[in-house]
Amino acid sequence: MSMTTTTTLADVAATSLSAVRTLERYGLDYCCGGKQPFDEACTAKGLKPESVMQEIERPQAPDASERDWQTAPLDEIVKHIVGTHHEYLKLELPALGNRMNKVLAVHGPKDQQTLSRLADVFGSLRAEMEMHMHKEELMLFPFLEQYGRAETLGRPLPPVPFGSVANPIGVMEREHEGAGGALLEIRELTRSFEYPSYACSTVRALFDGLKALEADLHVHIHLENNILFPRAIALEKK
Repeated sequence: MSMTTTTTLADVAATSLSAVRTLERYGLDYCCGGKQPFDEACTAKGLKPESVMQEIERPQAPDASERDWQTAPLDEIVKHIVGTHHEYLKLELPALGNRMNKVLAVHGPKDQQTLSRLADVFGSLRAEMEMHMHKEELMLFPFLEQYGRAETLGRPLPPVPFGSVANPIGVMEREHEGAGGALLEIRELTRSFEYPSYACSTVRALFDGLKALEADLHVHIHLENNILFPRAIALEKK
């Protein structure tokens, strides 16, 4: 695509994984805040839009692990999201929950206000994401896989059981907004994942895990909000 400084963060991120990495490096929220114009987001961070854009457009060495999800079949995108990002969350959320409980039990009295709130926000995020993934895997994603296979094989699209595919997608996007808000609060509570003075190995593991969770969820939500969902809606309108 031809990018300008008025292109949205979501559109910039959708061009390549290297663009995603550059946006992440500068703390530009391309998933939940993806509708923000690129130049406005850069200016708000004290960055020069032209400089960041040049870095994004600079030729990168080929990476065999990168996949152009903009052109991948819908069913392949769904399988990737479930097999990579859902499986990550199913393993990592319980592990982070255990670490959180240990940290709260041992260090709670030292930093009661921050750690209690951190546990509450994480607990709500975990419950929301576990239910969110269940709904996607039970209803929306199996249908989108059928959609993708029909498109690839040139067959008629199956009837939509939700009235419109935009209906469940709208619900998922609203839940993504809630997750984005929780991630932002976690970053604020941890001062961008800076270890506190009392940090033991469990505290460091917790903060490192929360930072990795944020990074994975940003890519996860980006793939759904900015690539999978818009393509499914566009396919229905053909």
